[in-house]
Amino acid sequence: MFKPRELIEEIKTRFYSGLTEEQLKQETKSGDLLIDNRIAWGKSYLKKGGYIAFPQRGLVQIKDKGKNHTATLTVRDLENESSLFDFYKQEKNSVNVENNYLPQISSPLDLIDQGFNRIERLIKNELLQKLKNVDPYFFEKVVLRLLKKMGYREFIKTSKSNDGEIDGIINEDKLGLDKIYIQAKRFNEGKVREKDIWNFIGAMSGDTNKGVFVTTSEFDEKALEKTRSAHHKIICIDGQKLVTLMHECNVGVQMKTPYEIKQIDEDFFDEQ
Repeated sequence: MFKPRELIEEIKTRFYSGLTEEQLKQETKSGDLLIDNRIAWGKSYLKKGGYIAFPQRGLVQIKDKGKNHTATLTVRDLENESSLFDFYKQEKNSVNVENNYLPQISSPLDLIDQGFNRIERLIKNELLQKLKNVDPYFFEKVVLRLLKKMGYREFIKTSKSNDGEIDGIINEDKLGLDKIYIQAKRFNEGKVREKDIWNFIGAMSGDTNKGVFVTTSEFDEKALEKTRSAHHKIICIDGQKLVTLMHECNVGVQMKTPYEIKQIDEDFFDEQ
């Protein structure tokens, strides 16, 4: 018999030792470790299929059915198990379960994450379309507001008439000794080209070697190559990256509805 946490670590060691550190640290939308979540749902399905049992709180035991089964099991296999269907029939008799409440390839948390990801993609696409149609001067304000949310406190917005290729200046220190120049280009169509990067570099006029070029569009390959070969350090933020940052920093978007998802605290039961 294993305690839940011991079982999870044993499974990781035996079957997932080839995963990278990055893969092991990957999280779900709710902040749980993805691999721990997958193992927990696998354990739940195996219990419903009659392969394992929970003889007492905080313990997991392999049943004879599990010991005698040597082939690899998938969720699809479990879906065809009569014992699994019997479990849901029993559950339906004890509580009001809808007809479609049957095991699926994705775990419930997977389905929630998929829903969140879909909503996020739709919001980002809509946000990008709005940015492409706003007034260019308003777009400059959006970019500077985003940078402020990202922690850049000291910045100056250049005048509308004489800003050239510079739309804002960030002071990295309070005395303004180190500066970052900002260029915000609102494009509805087309891409940022090498000429735009040349003009941006020229507008820095030797005052700084750091710049951030933000656009609602994309950078063509020659423009990106110019930023890589230049002596200046230029960060390119295209439309997709821009809306991702805005989404993360809550600029132009707001929280609609919070959802709270709870799960069993296995460590709580390990204390006994």
